[in-house]
Amino acid sequence: MRKTLCSALLVSSLIGFPGLLSAADADQVSAADAYVRAVPPGQPNSASFMTLTNASSGDIVLKGAESPAAKVVELHTHTMSDGMMRMRQVEQIDLPEGQSVKLQPGGLHVMMIGLQQKLVPGEQLDLVLVFGDGSKLQLKVPVVKLQMKMQDAGMQHKM
Repeated sequence: MRKTLCSALLVSSLIGFPGLLSAADADQVSAADAYVRAVPPGQPNSASFMTLTNASSGDIVLKGAESPAAKVVELHTHTMSDGMMRMRQVEQIDLPEGQSVKLQPGGLHVMMIGLQQKLVPGEQLDLVLVFGDGSKLQLKVPVVKLQMKMQDAGMQHKM
């Protein structure tokens, strides 16, 4: 009786704190069109891109990523500074409730530094997304060879 009463009190006290009884963030986020860029031999770094959709009724934060394919995996973005495009690490990527966020070349992406294996087109690698609540979303990400070509004044990626 006492144990049941304590459990009921705990549950009723948690109801006043939204999010404490909700599903893990990783269960609320889906990843679509994920891929990692194949790189030439000797190139120590690569990047992964995808579209992340937050299906929850609250904002979610992507805090990091992990992969055995690289020594270091970081969240990055590109910014324009002094007329040059520069890449920089970001602490998190915000995933607003009910919206999709694109991780794409020239913008937000998952940077893989110090590759520890060849990235062979057609193969897949393990990538884990880590959210603000500590939950993780495990992905199998295909390696894709991208061919760059100049078009007009800009660059276009061709898969």
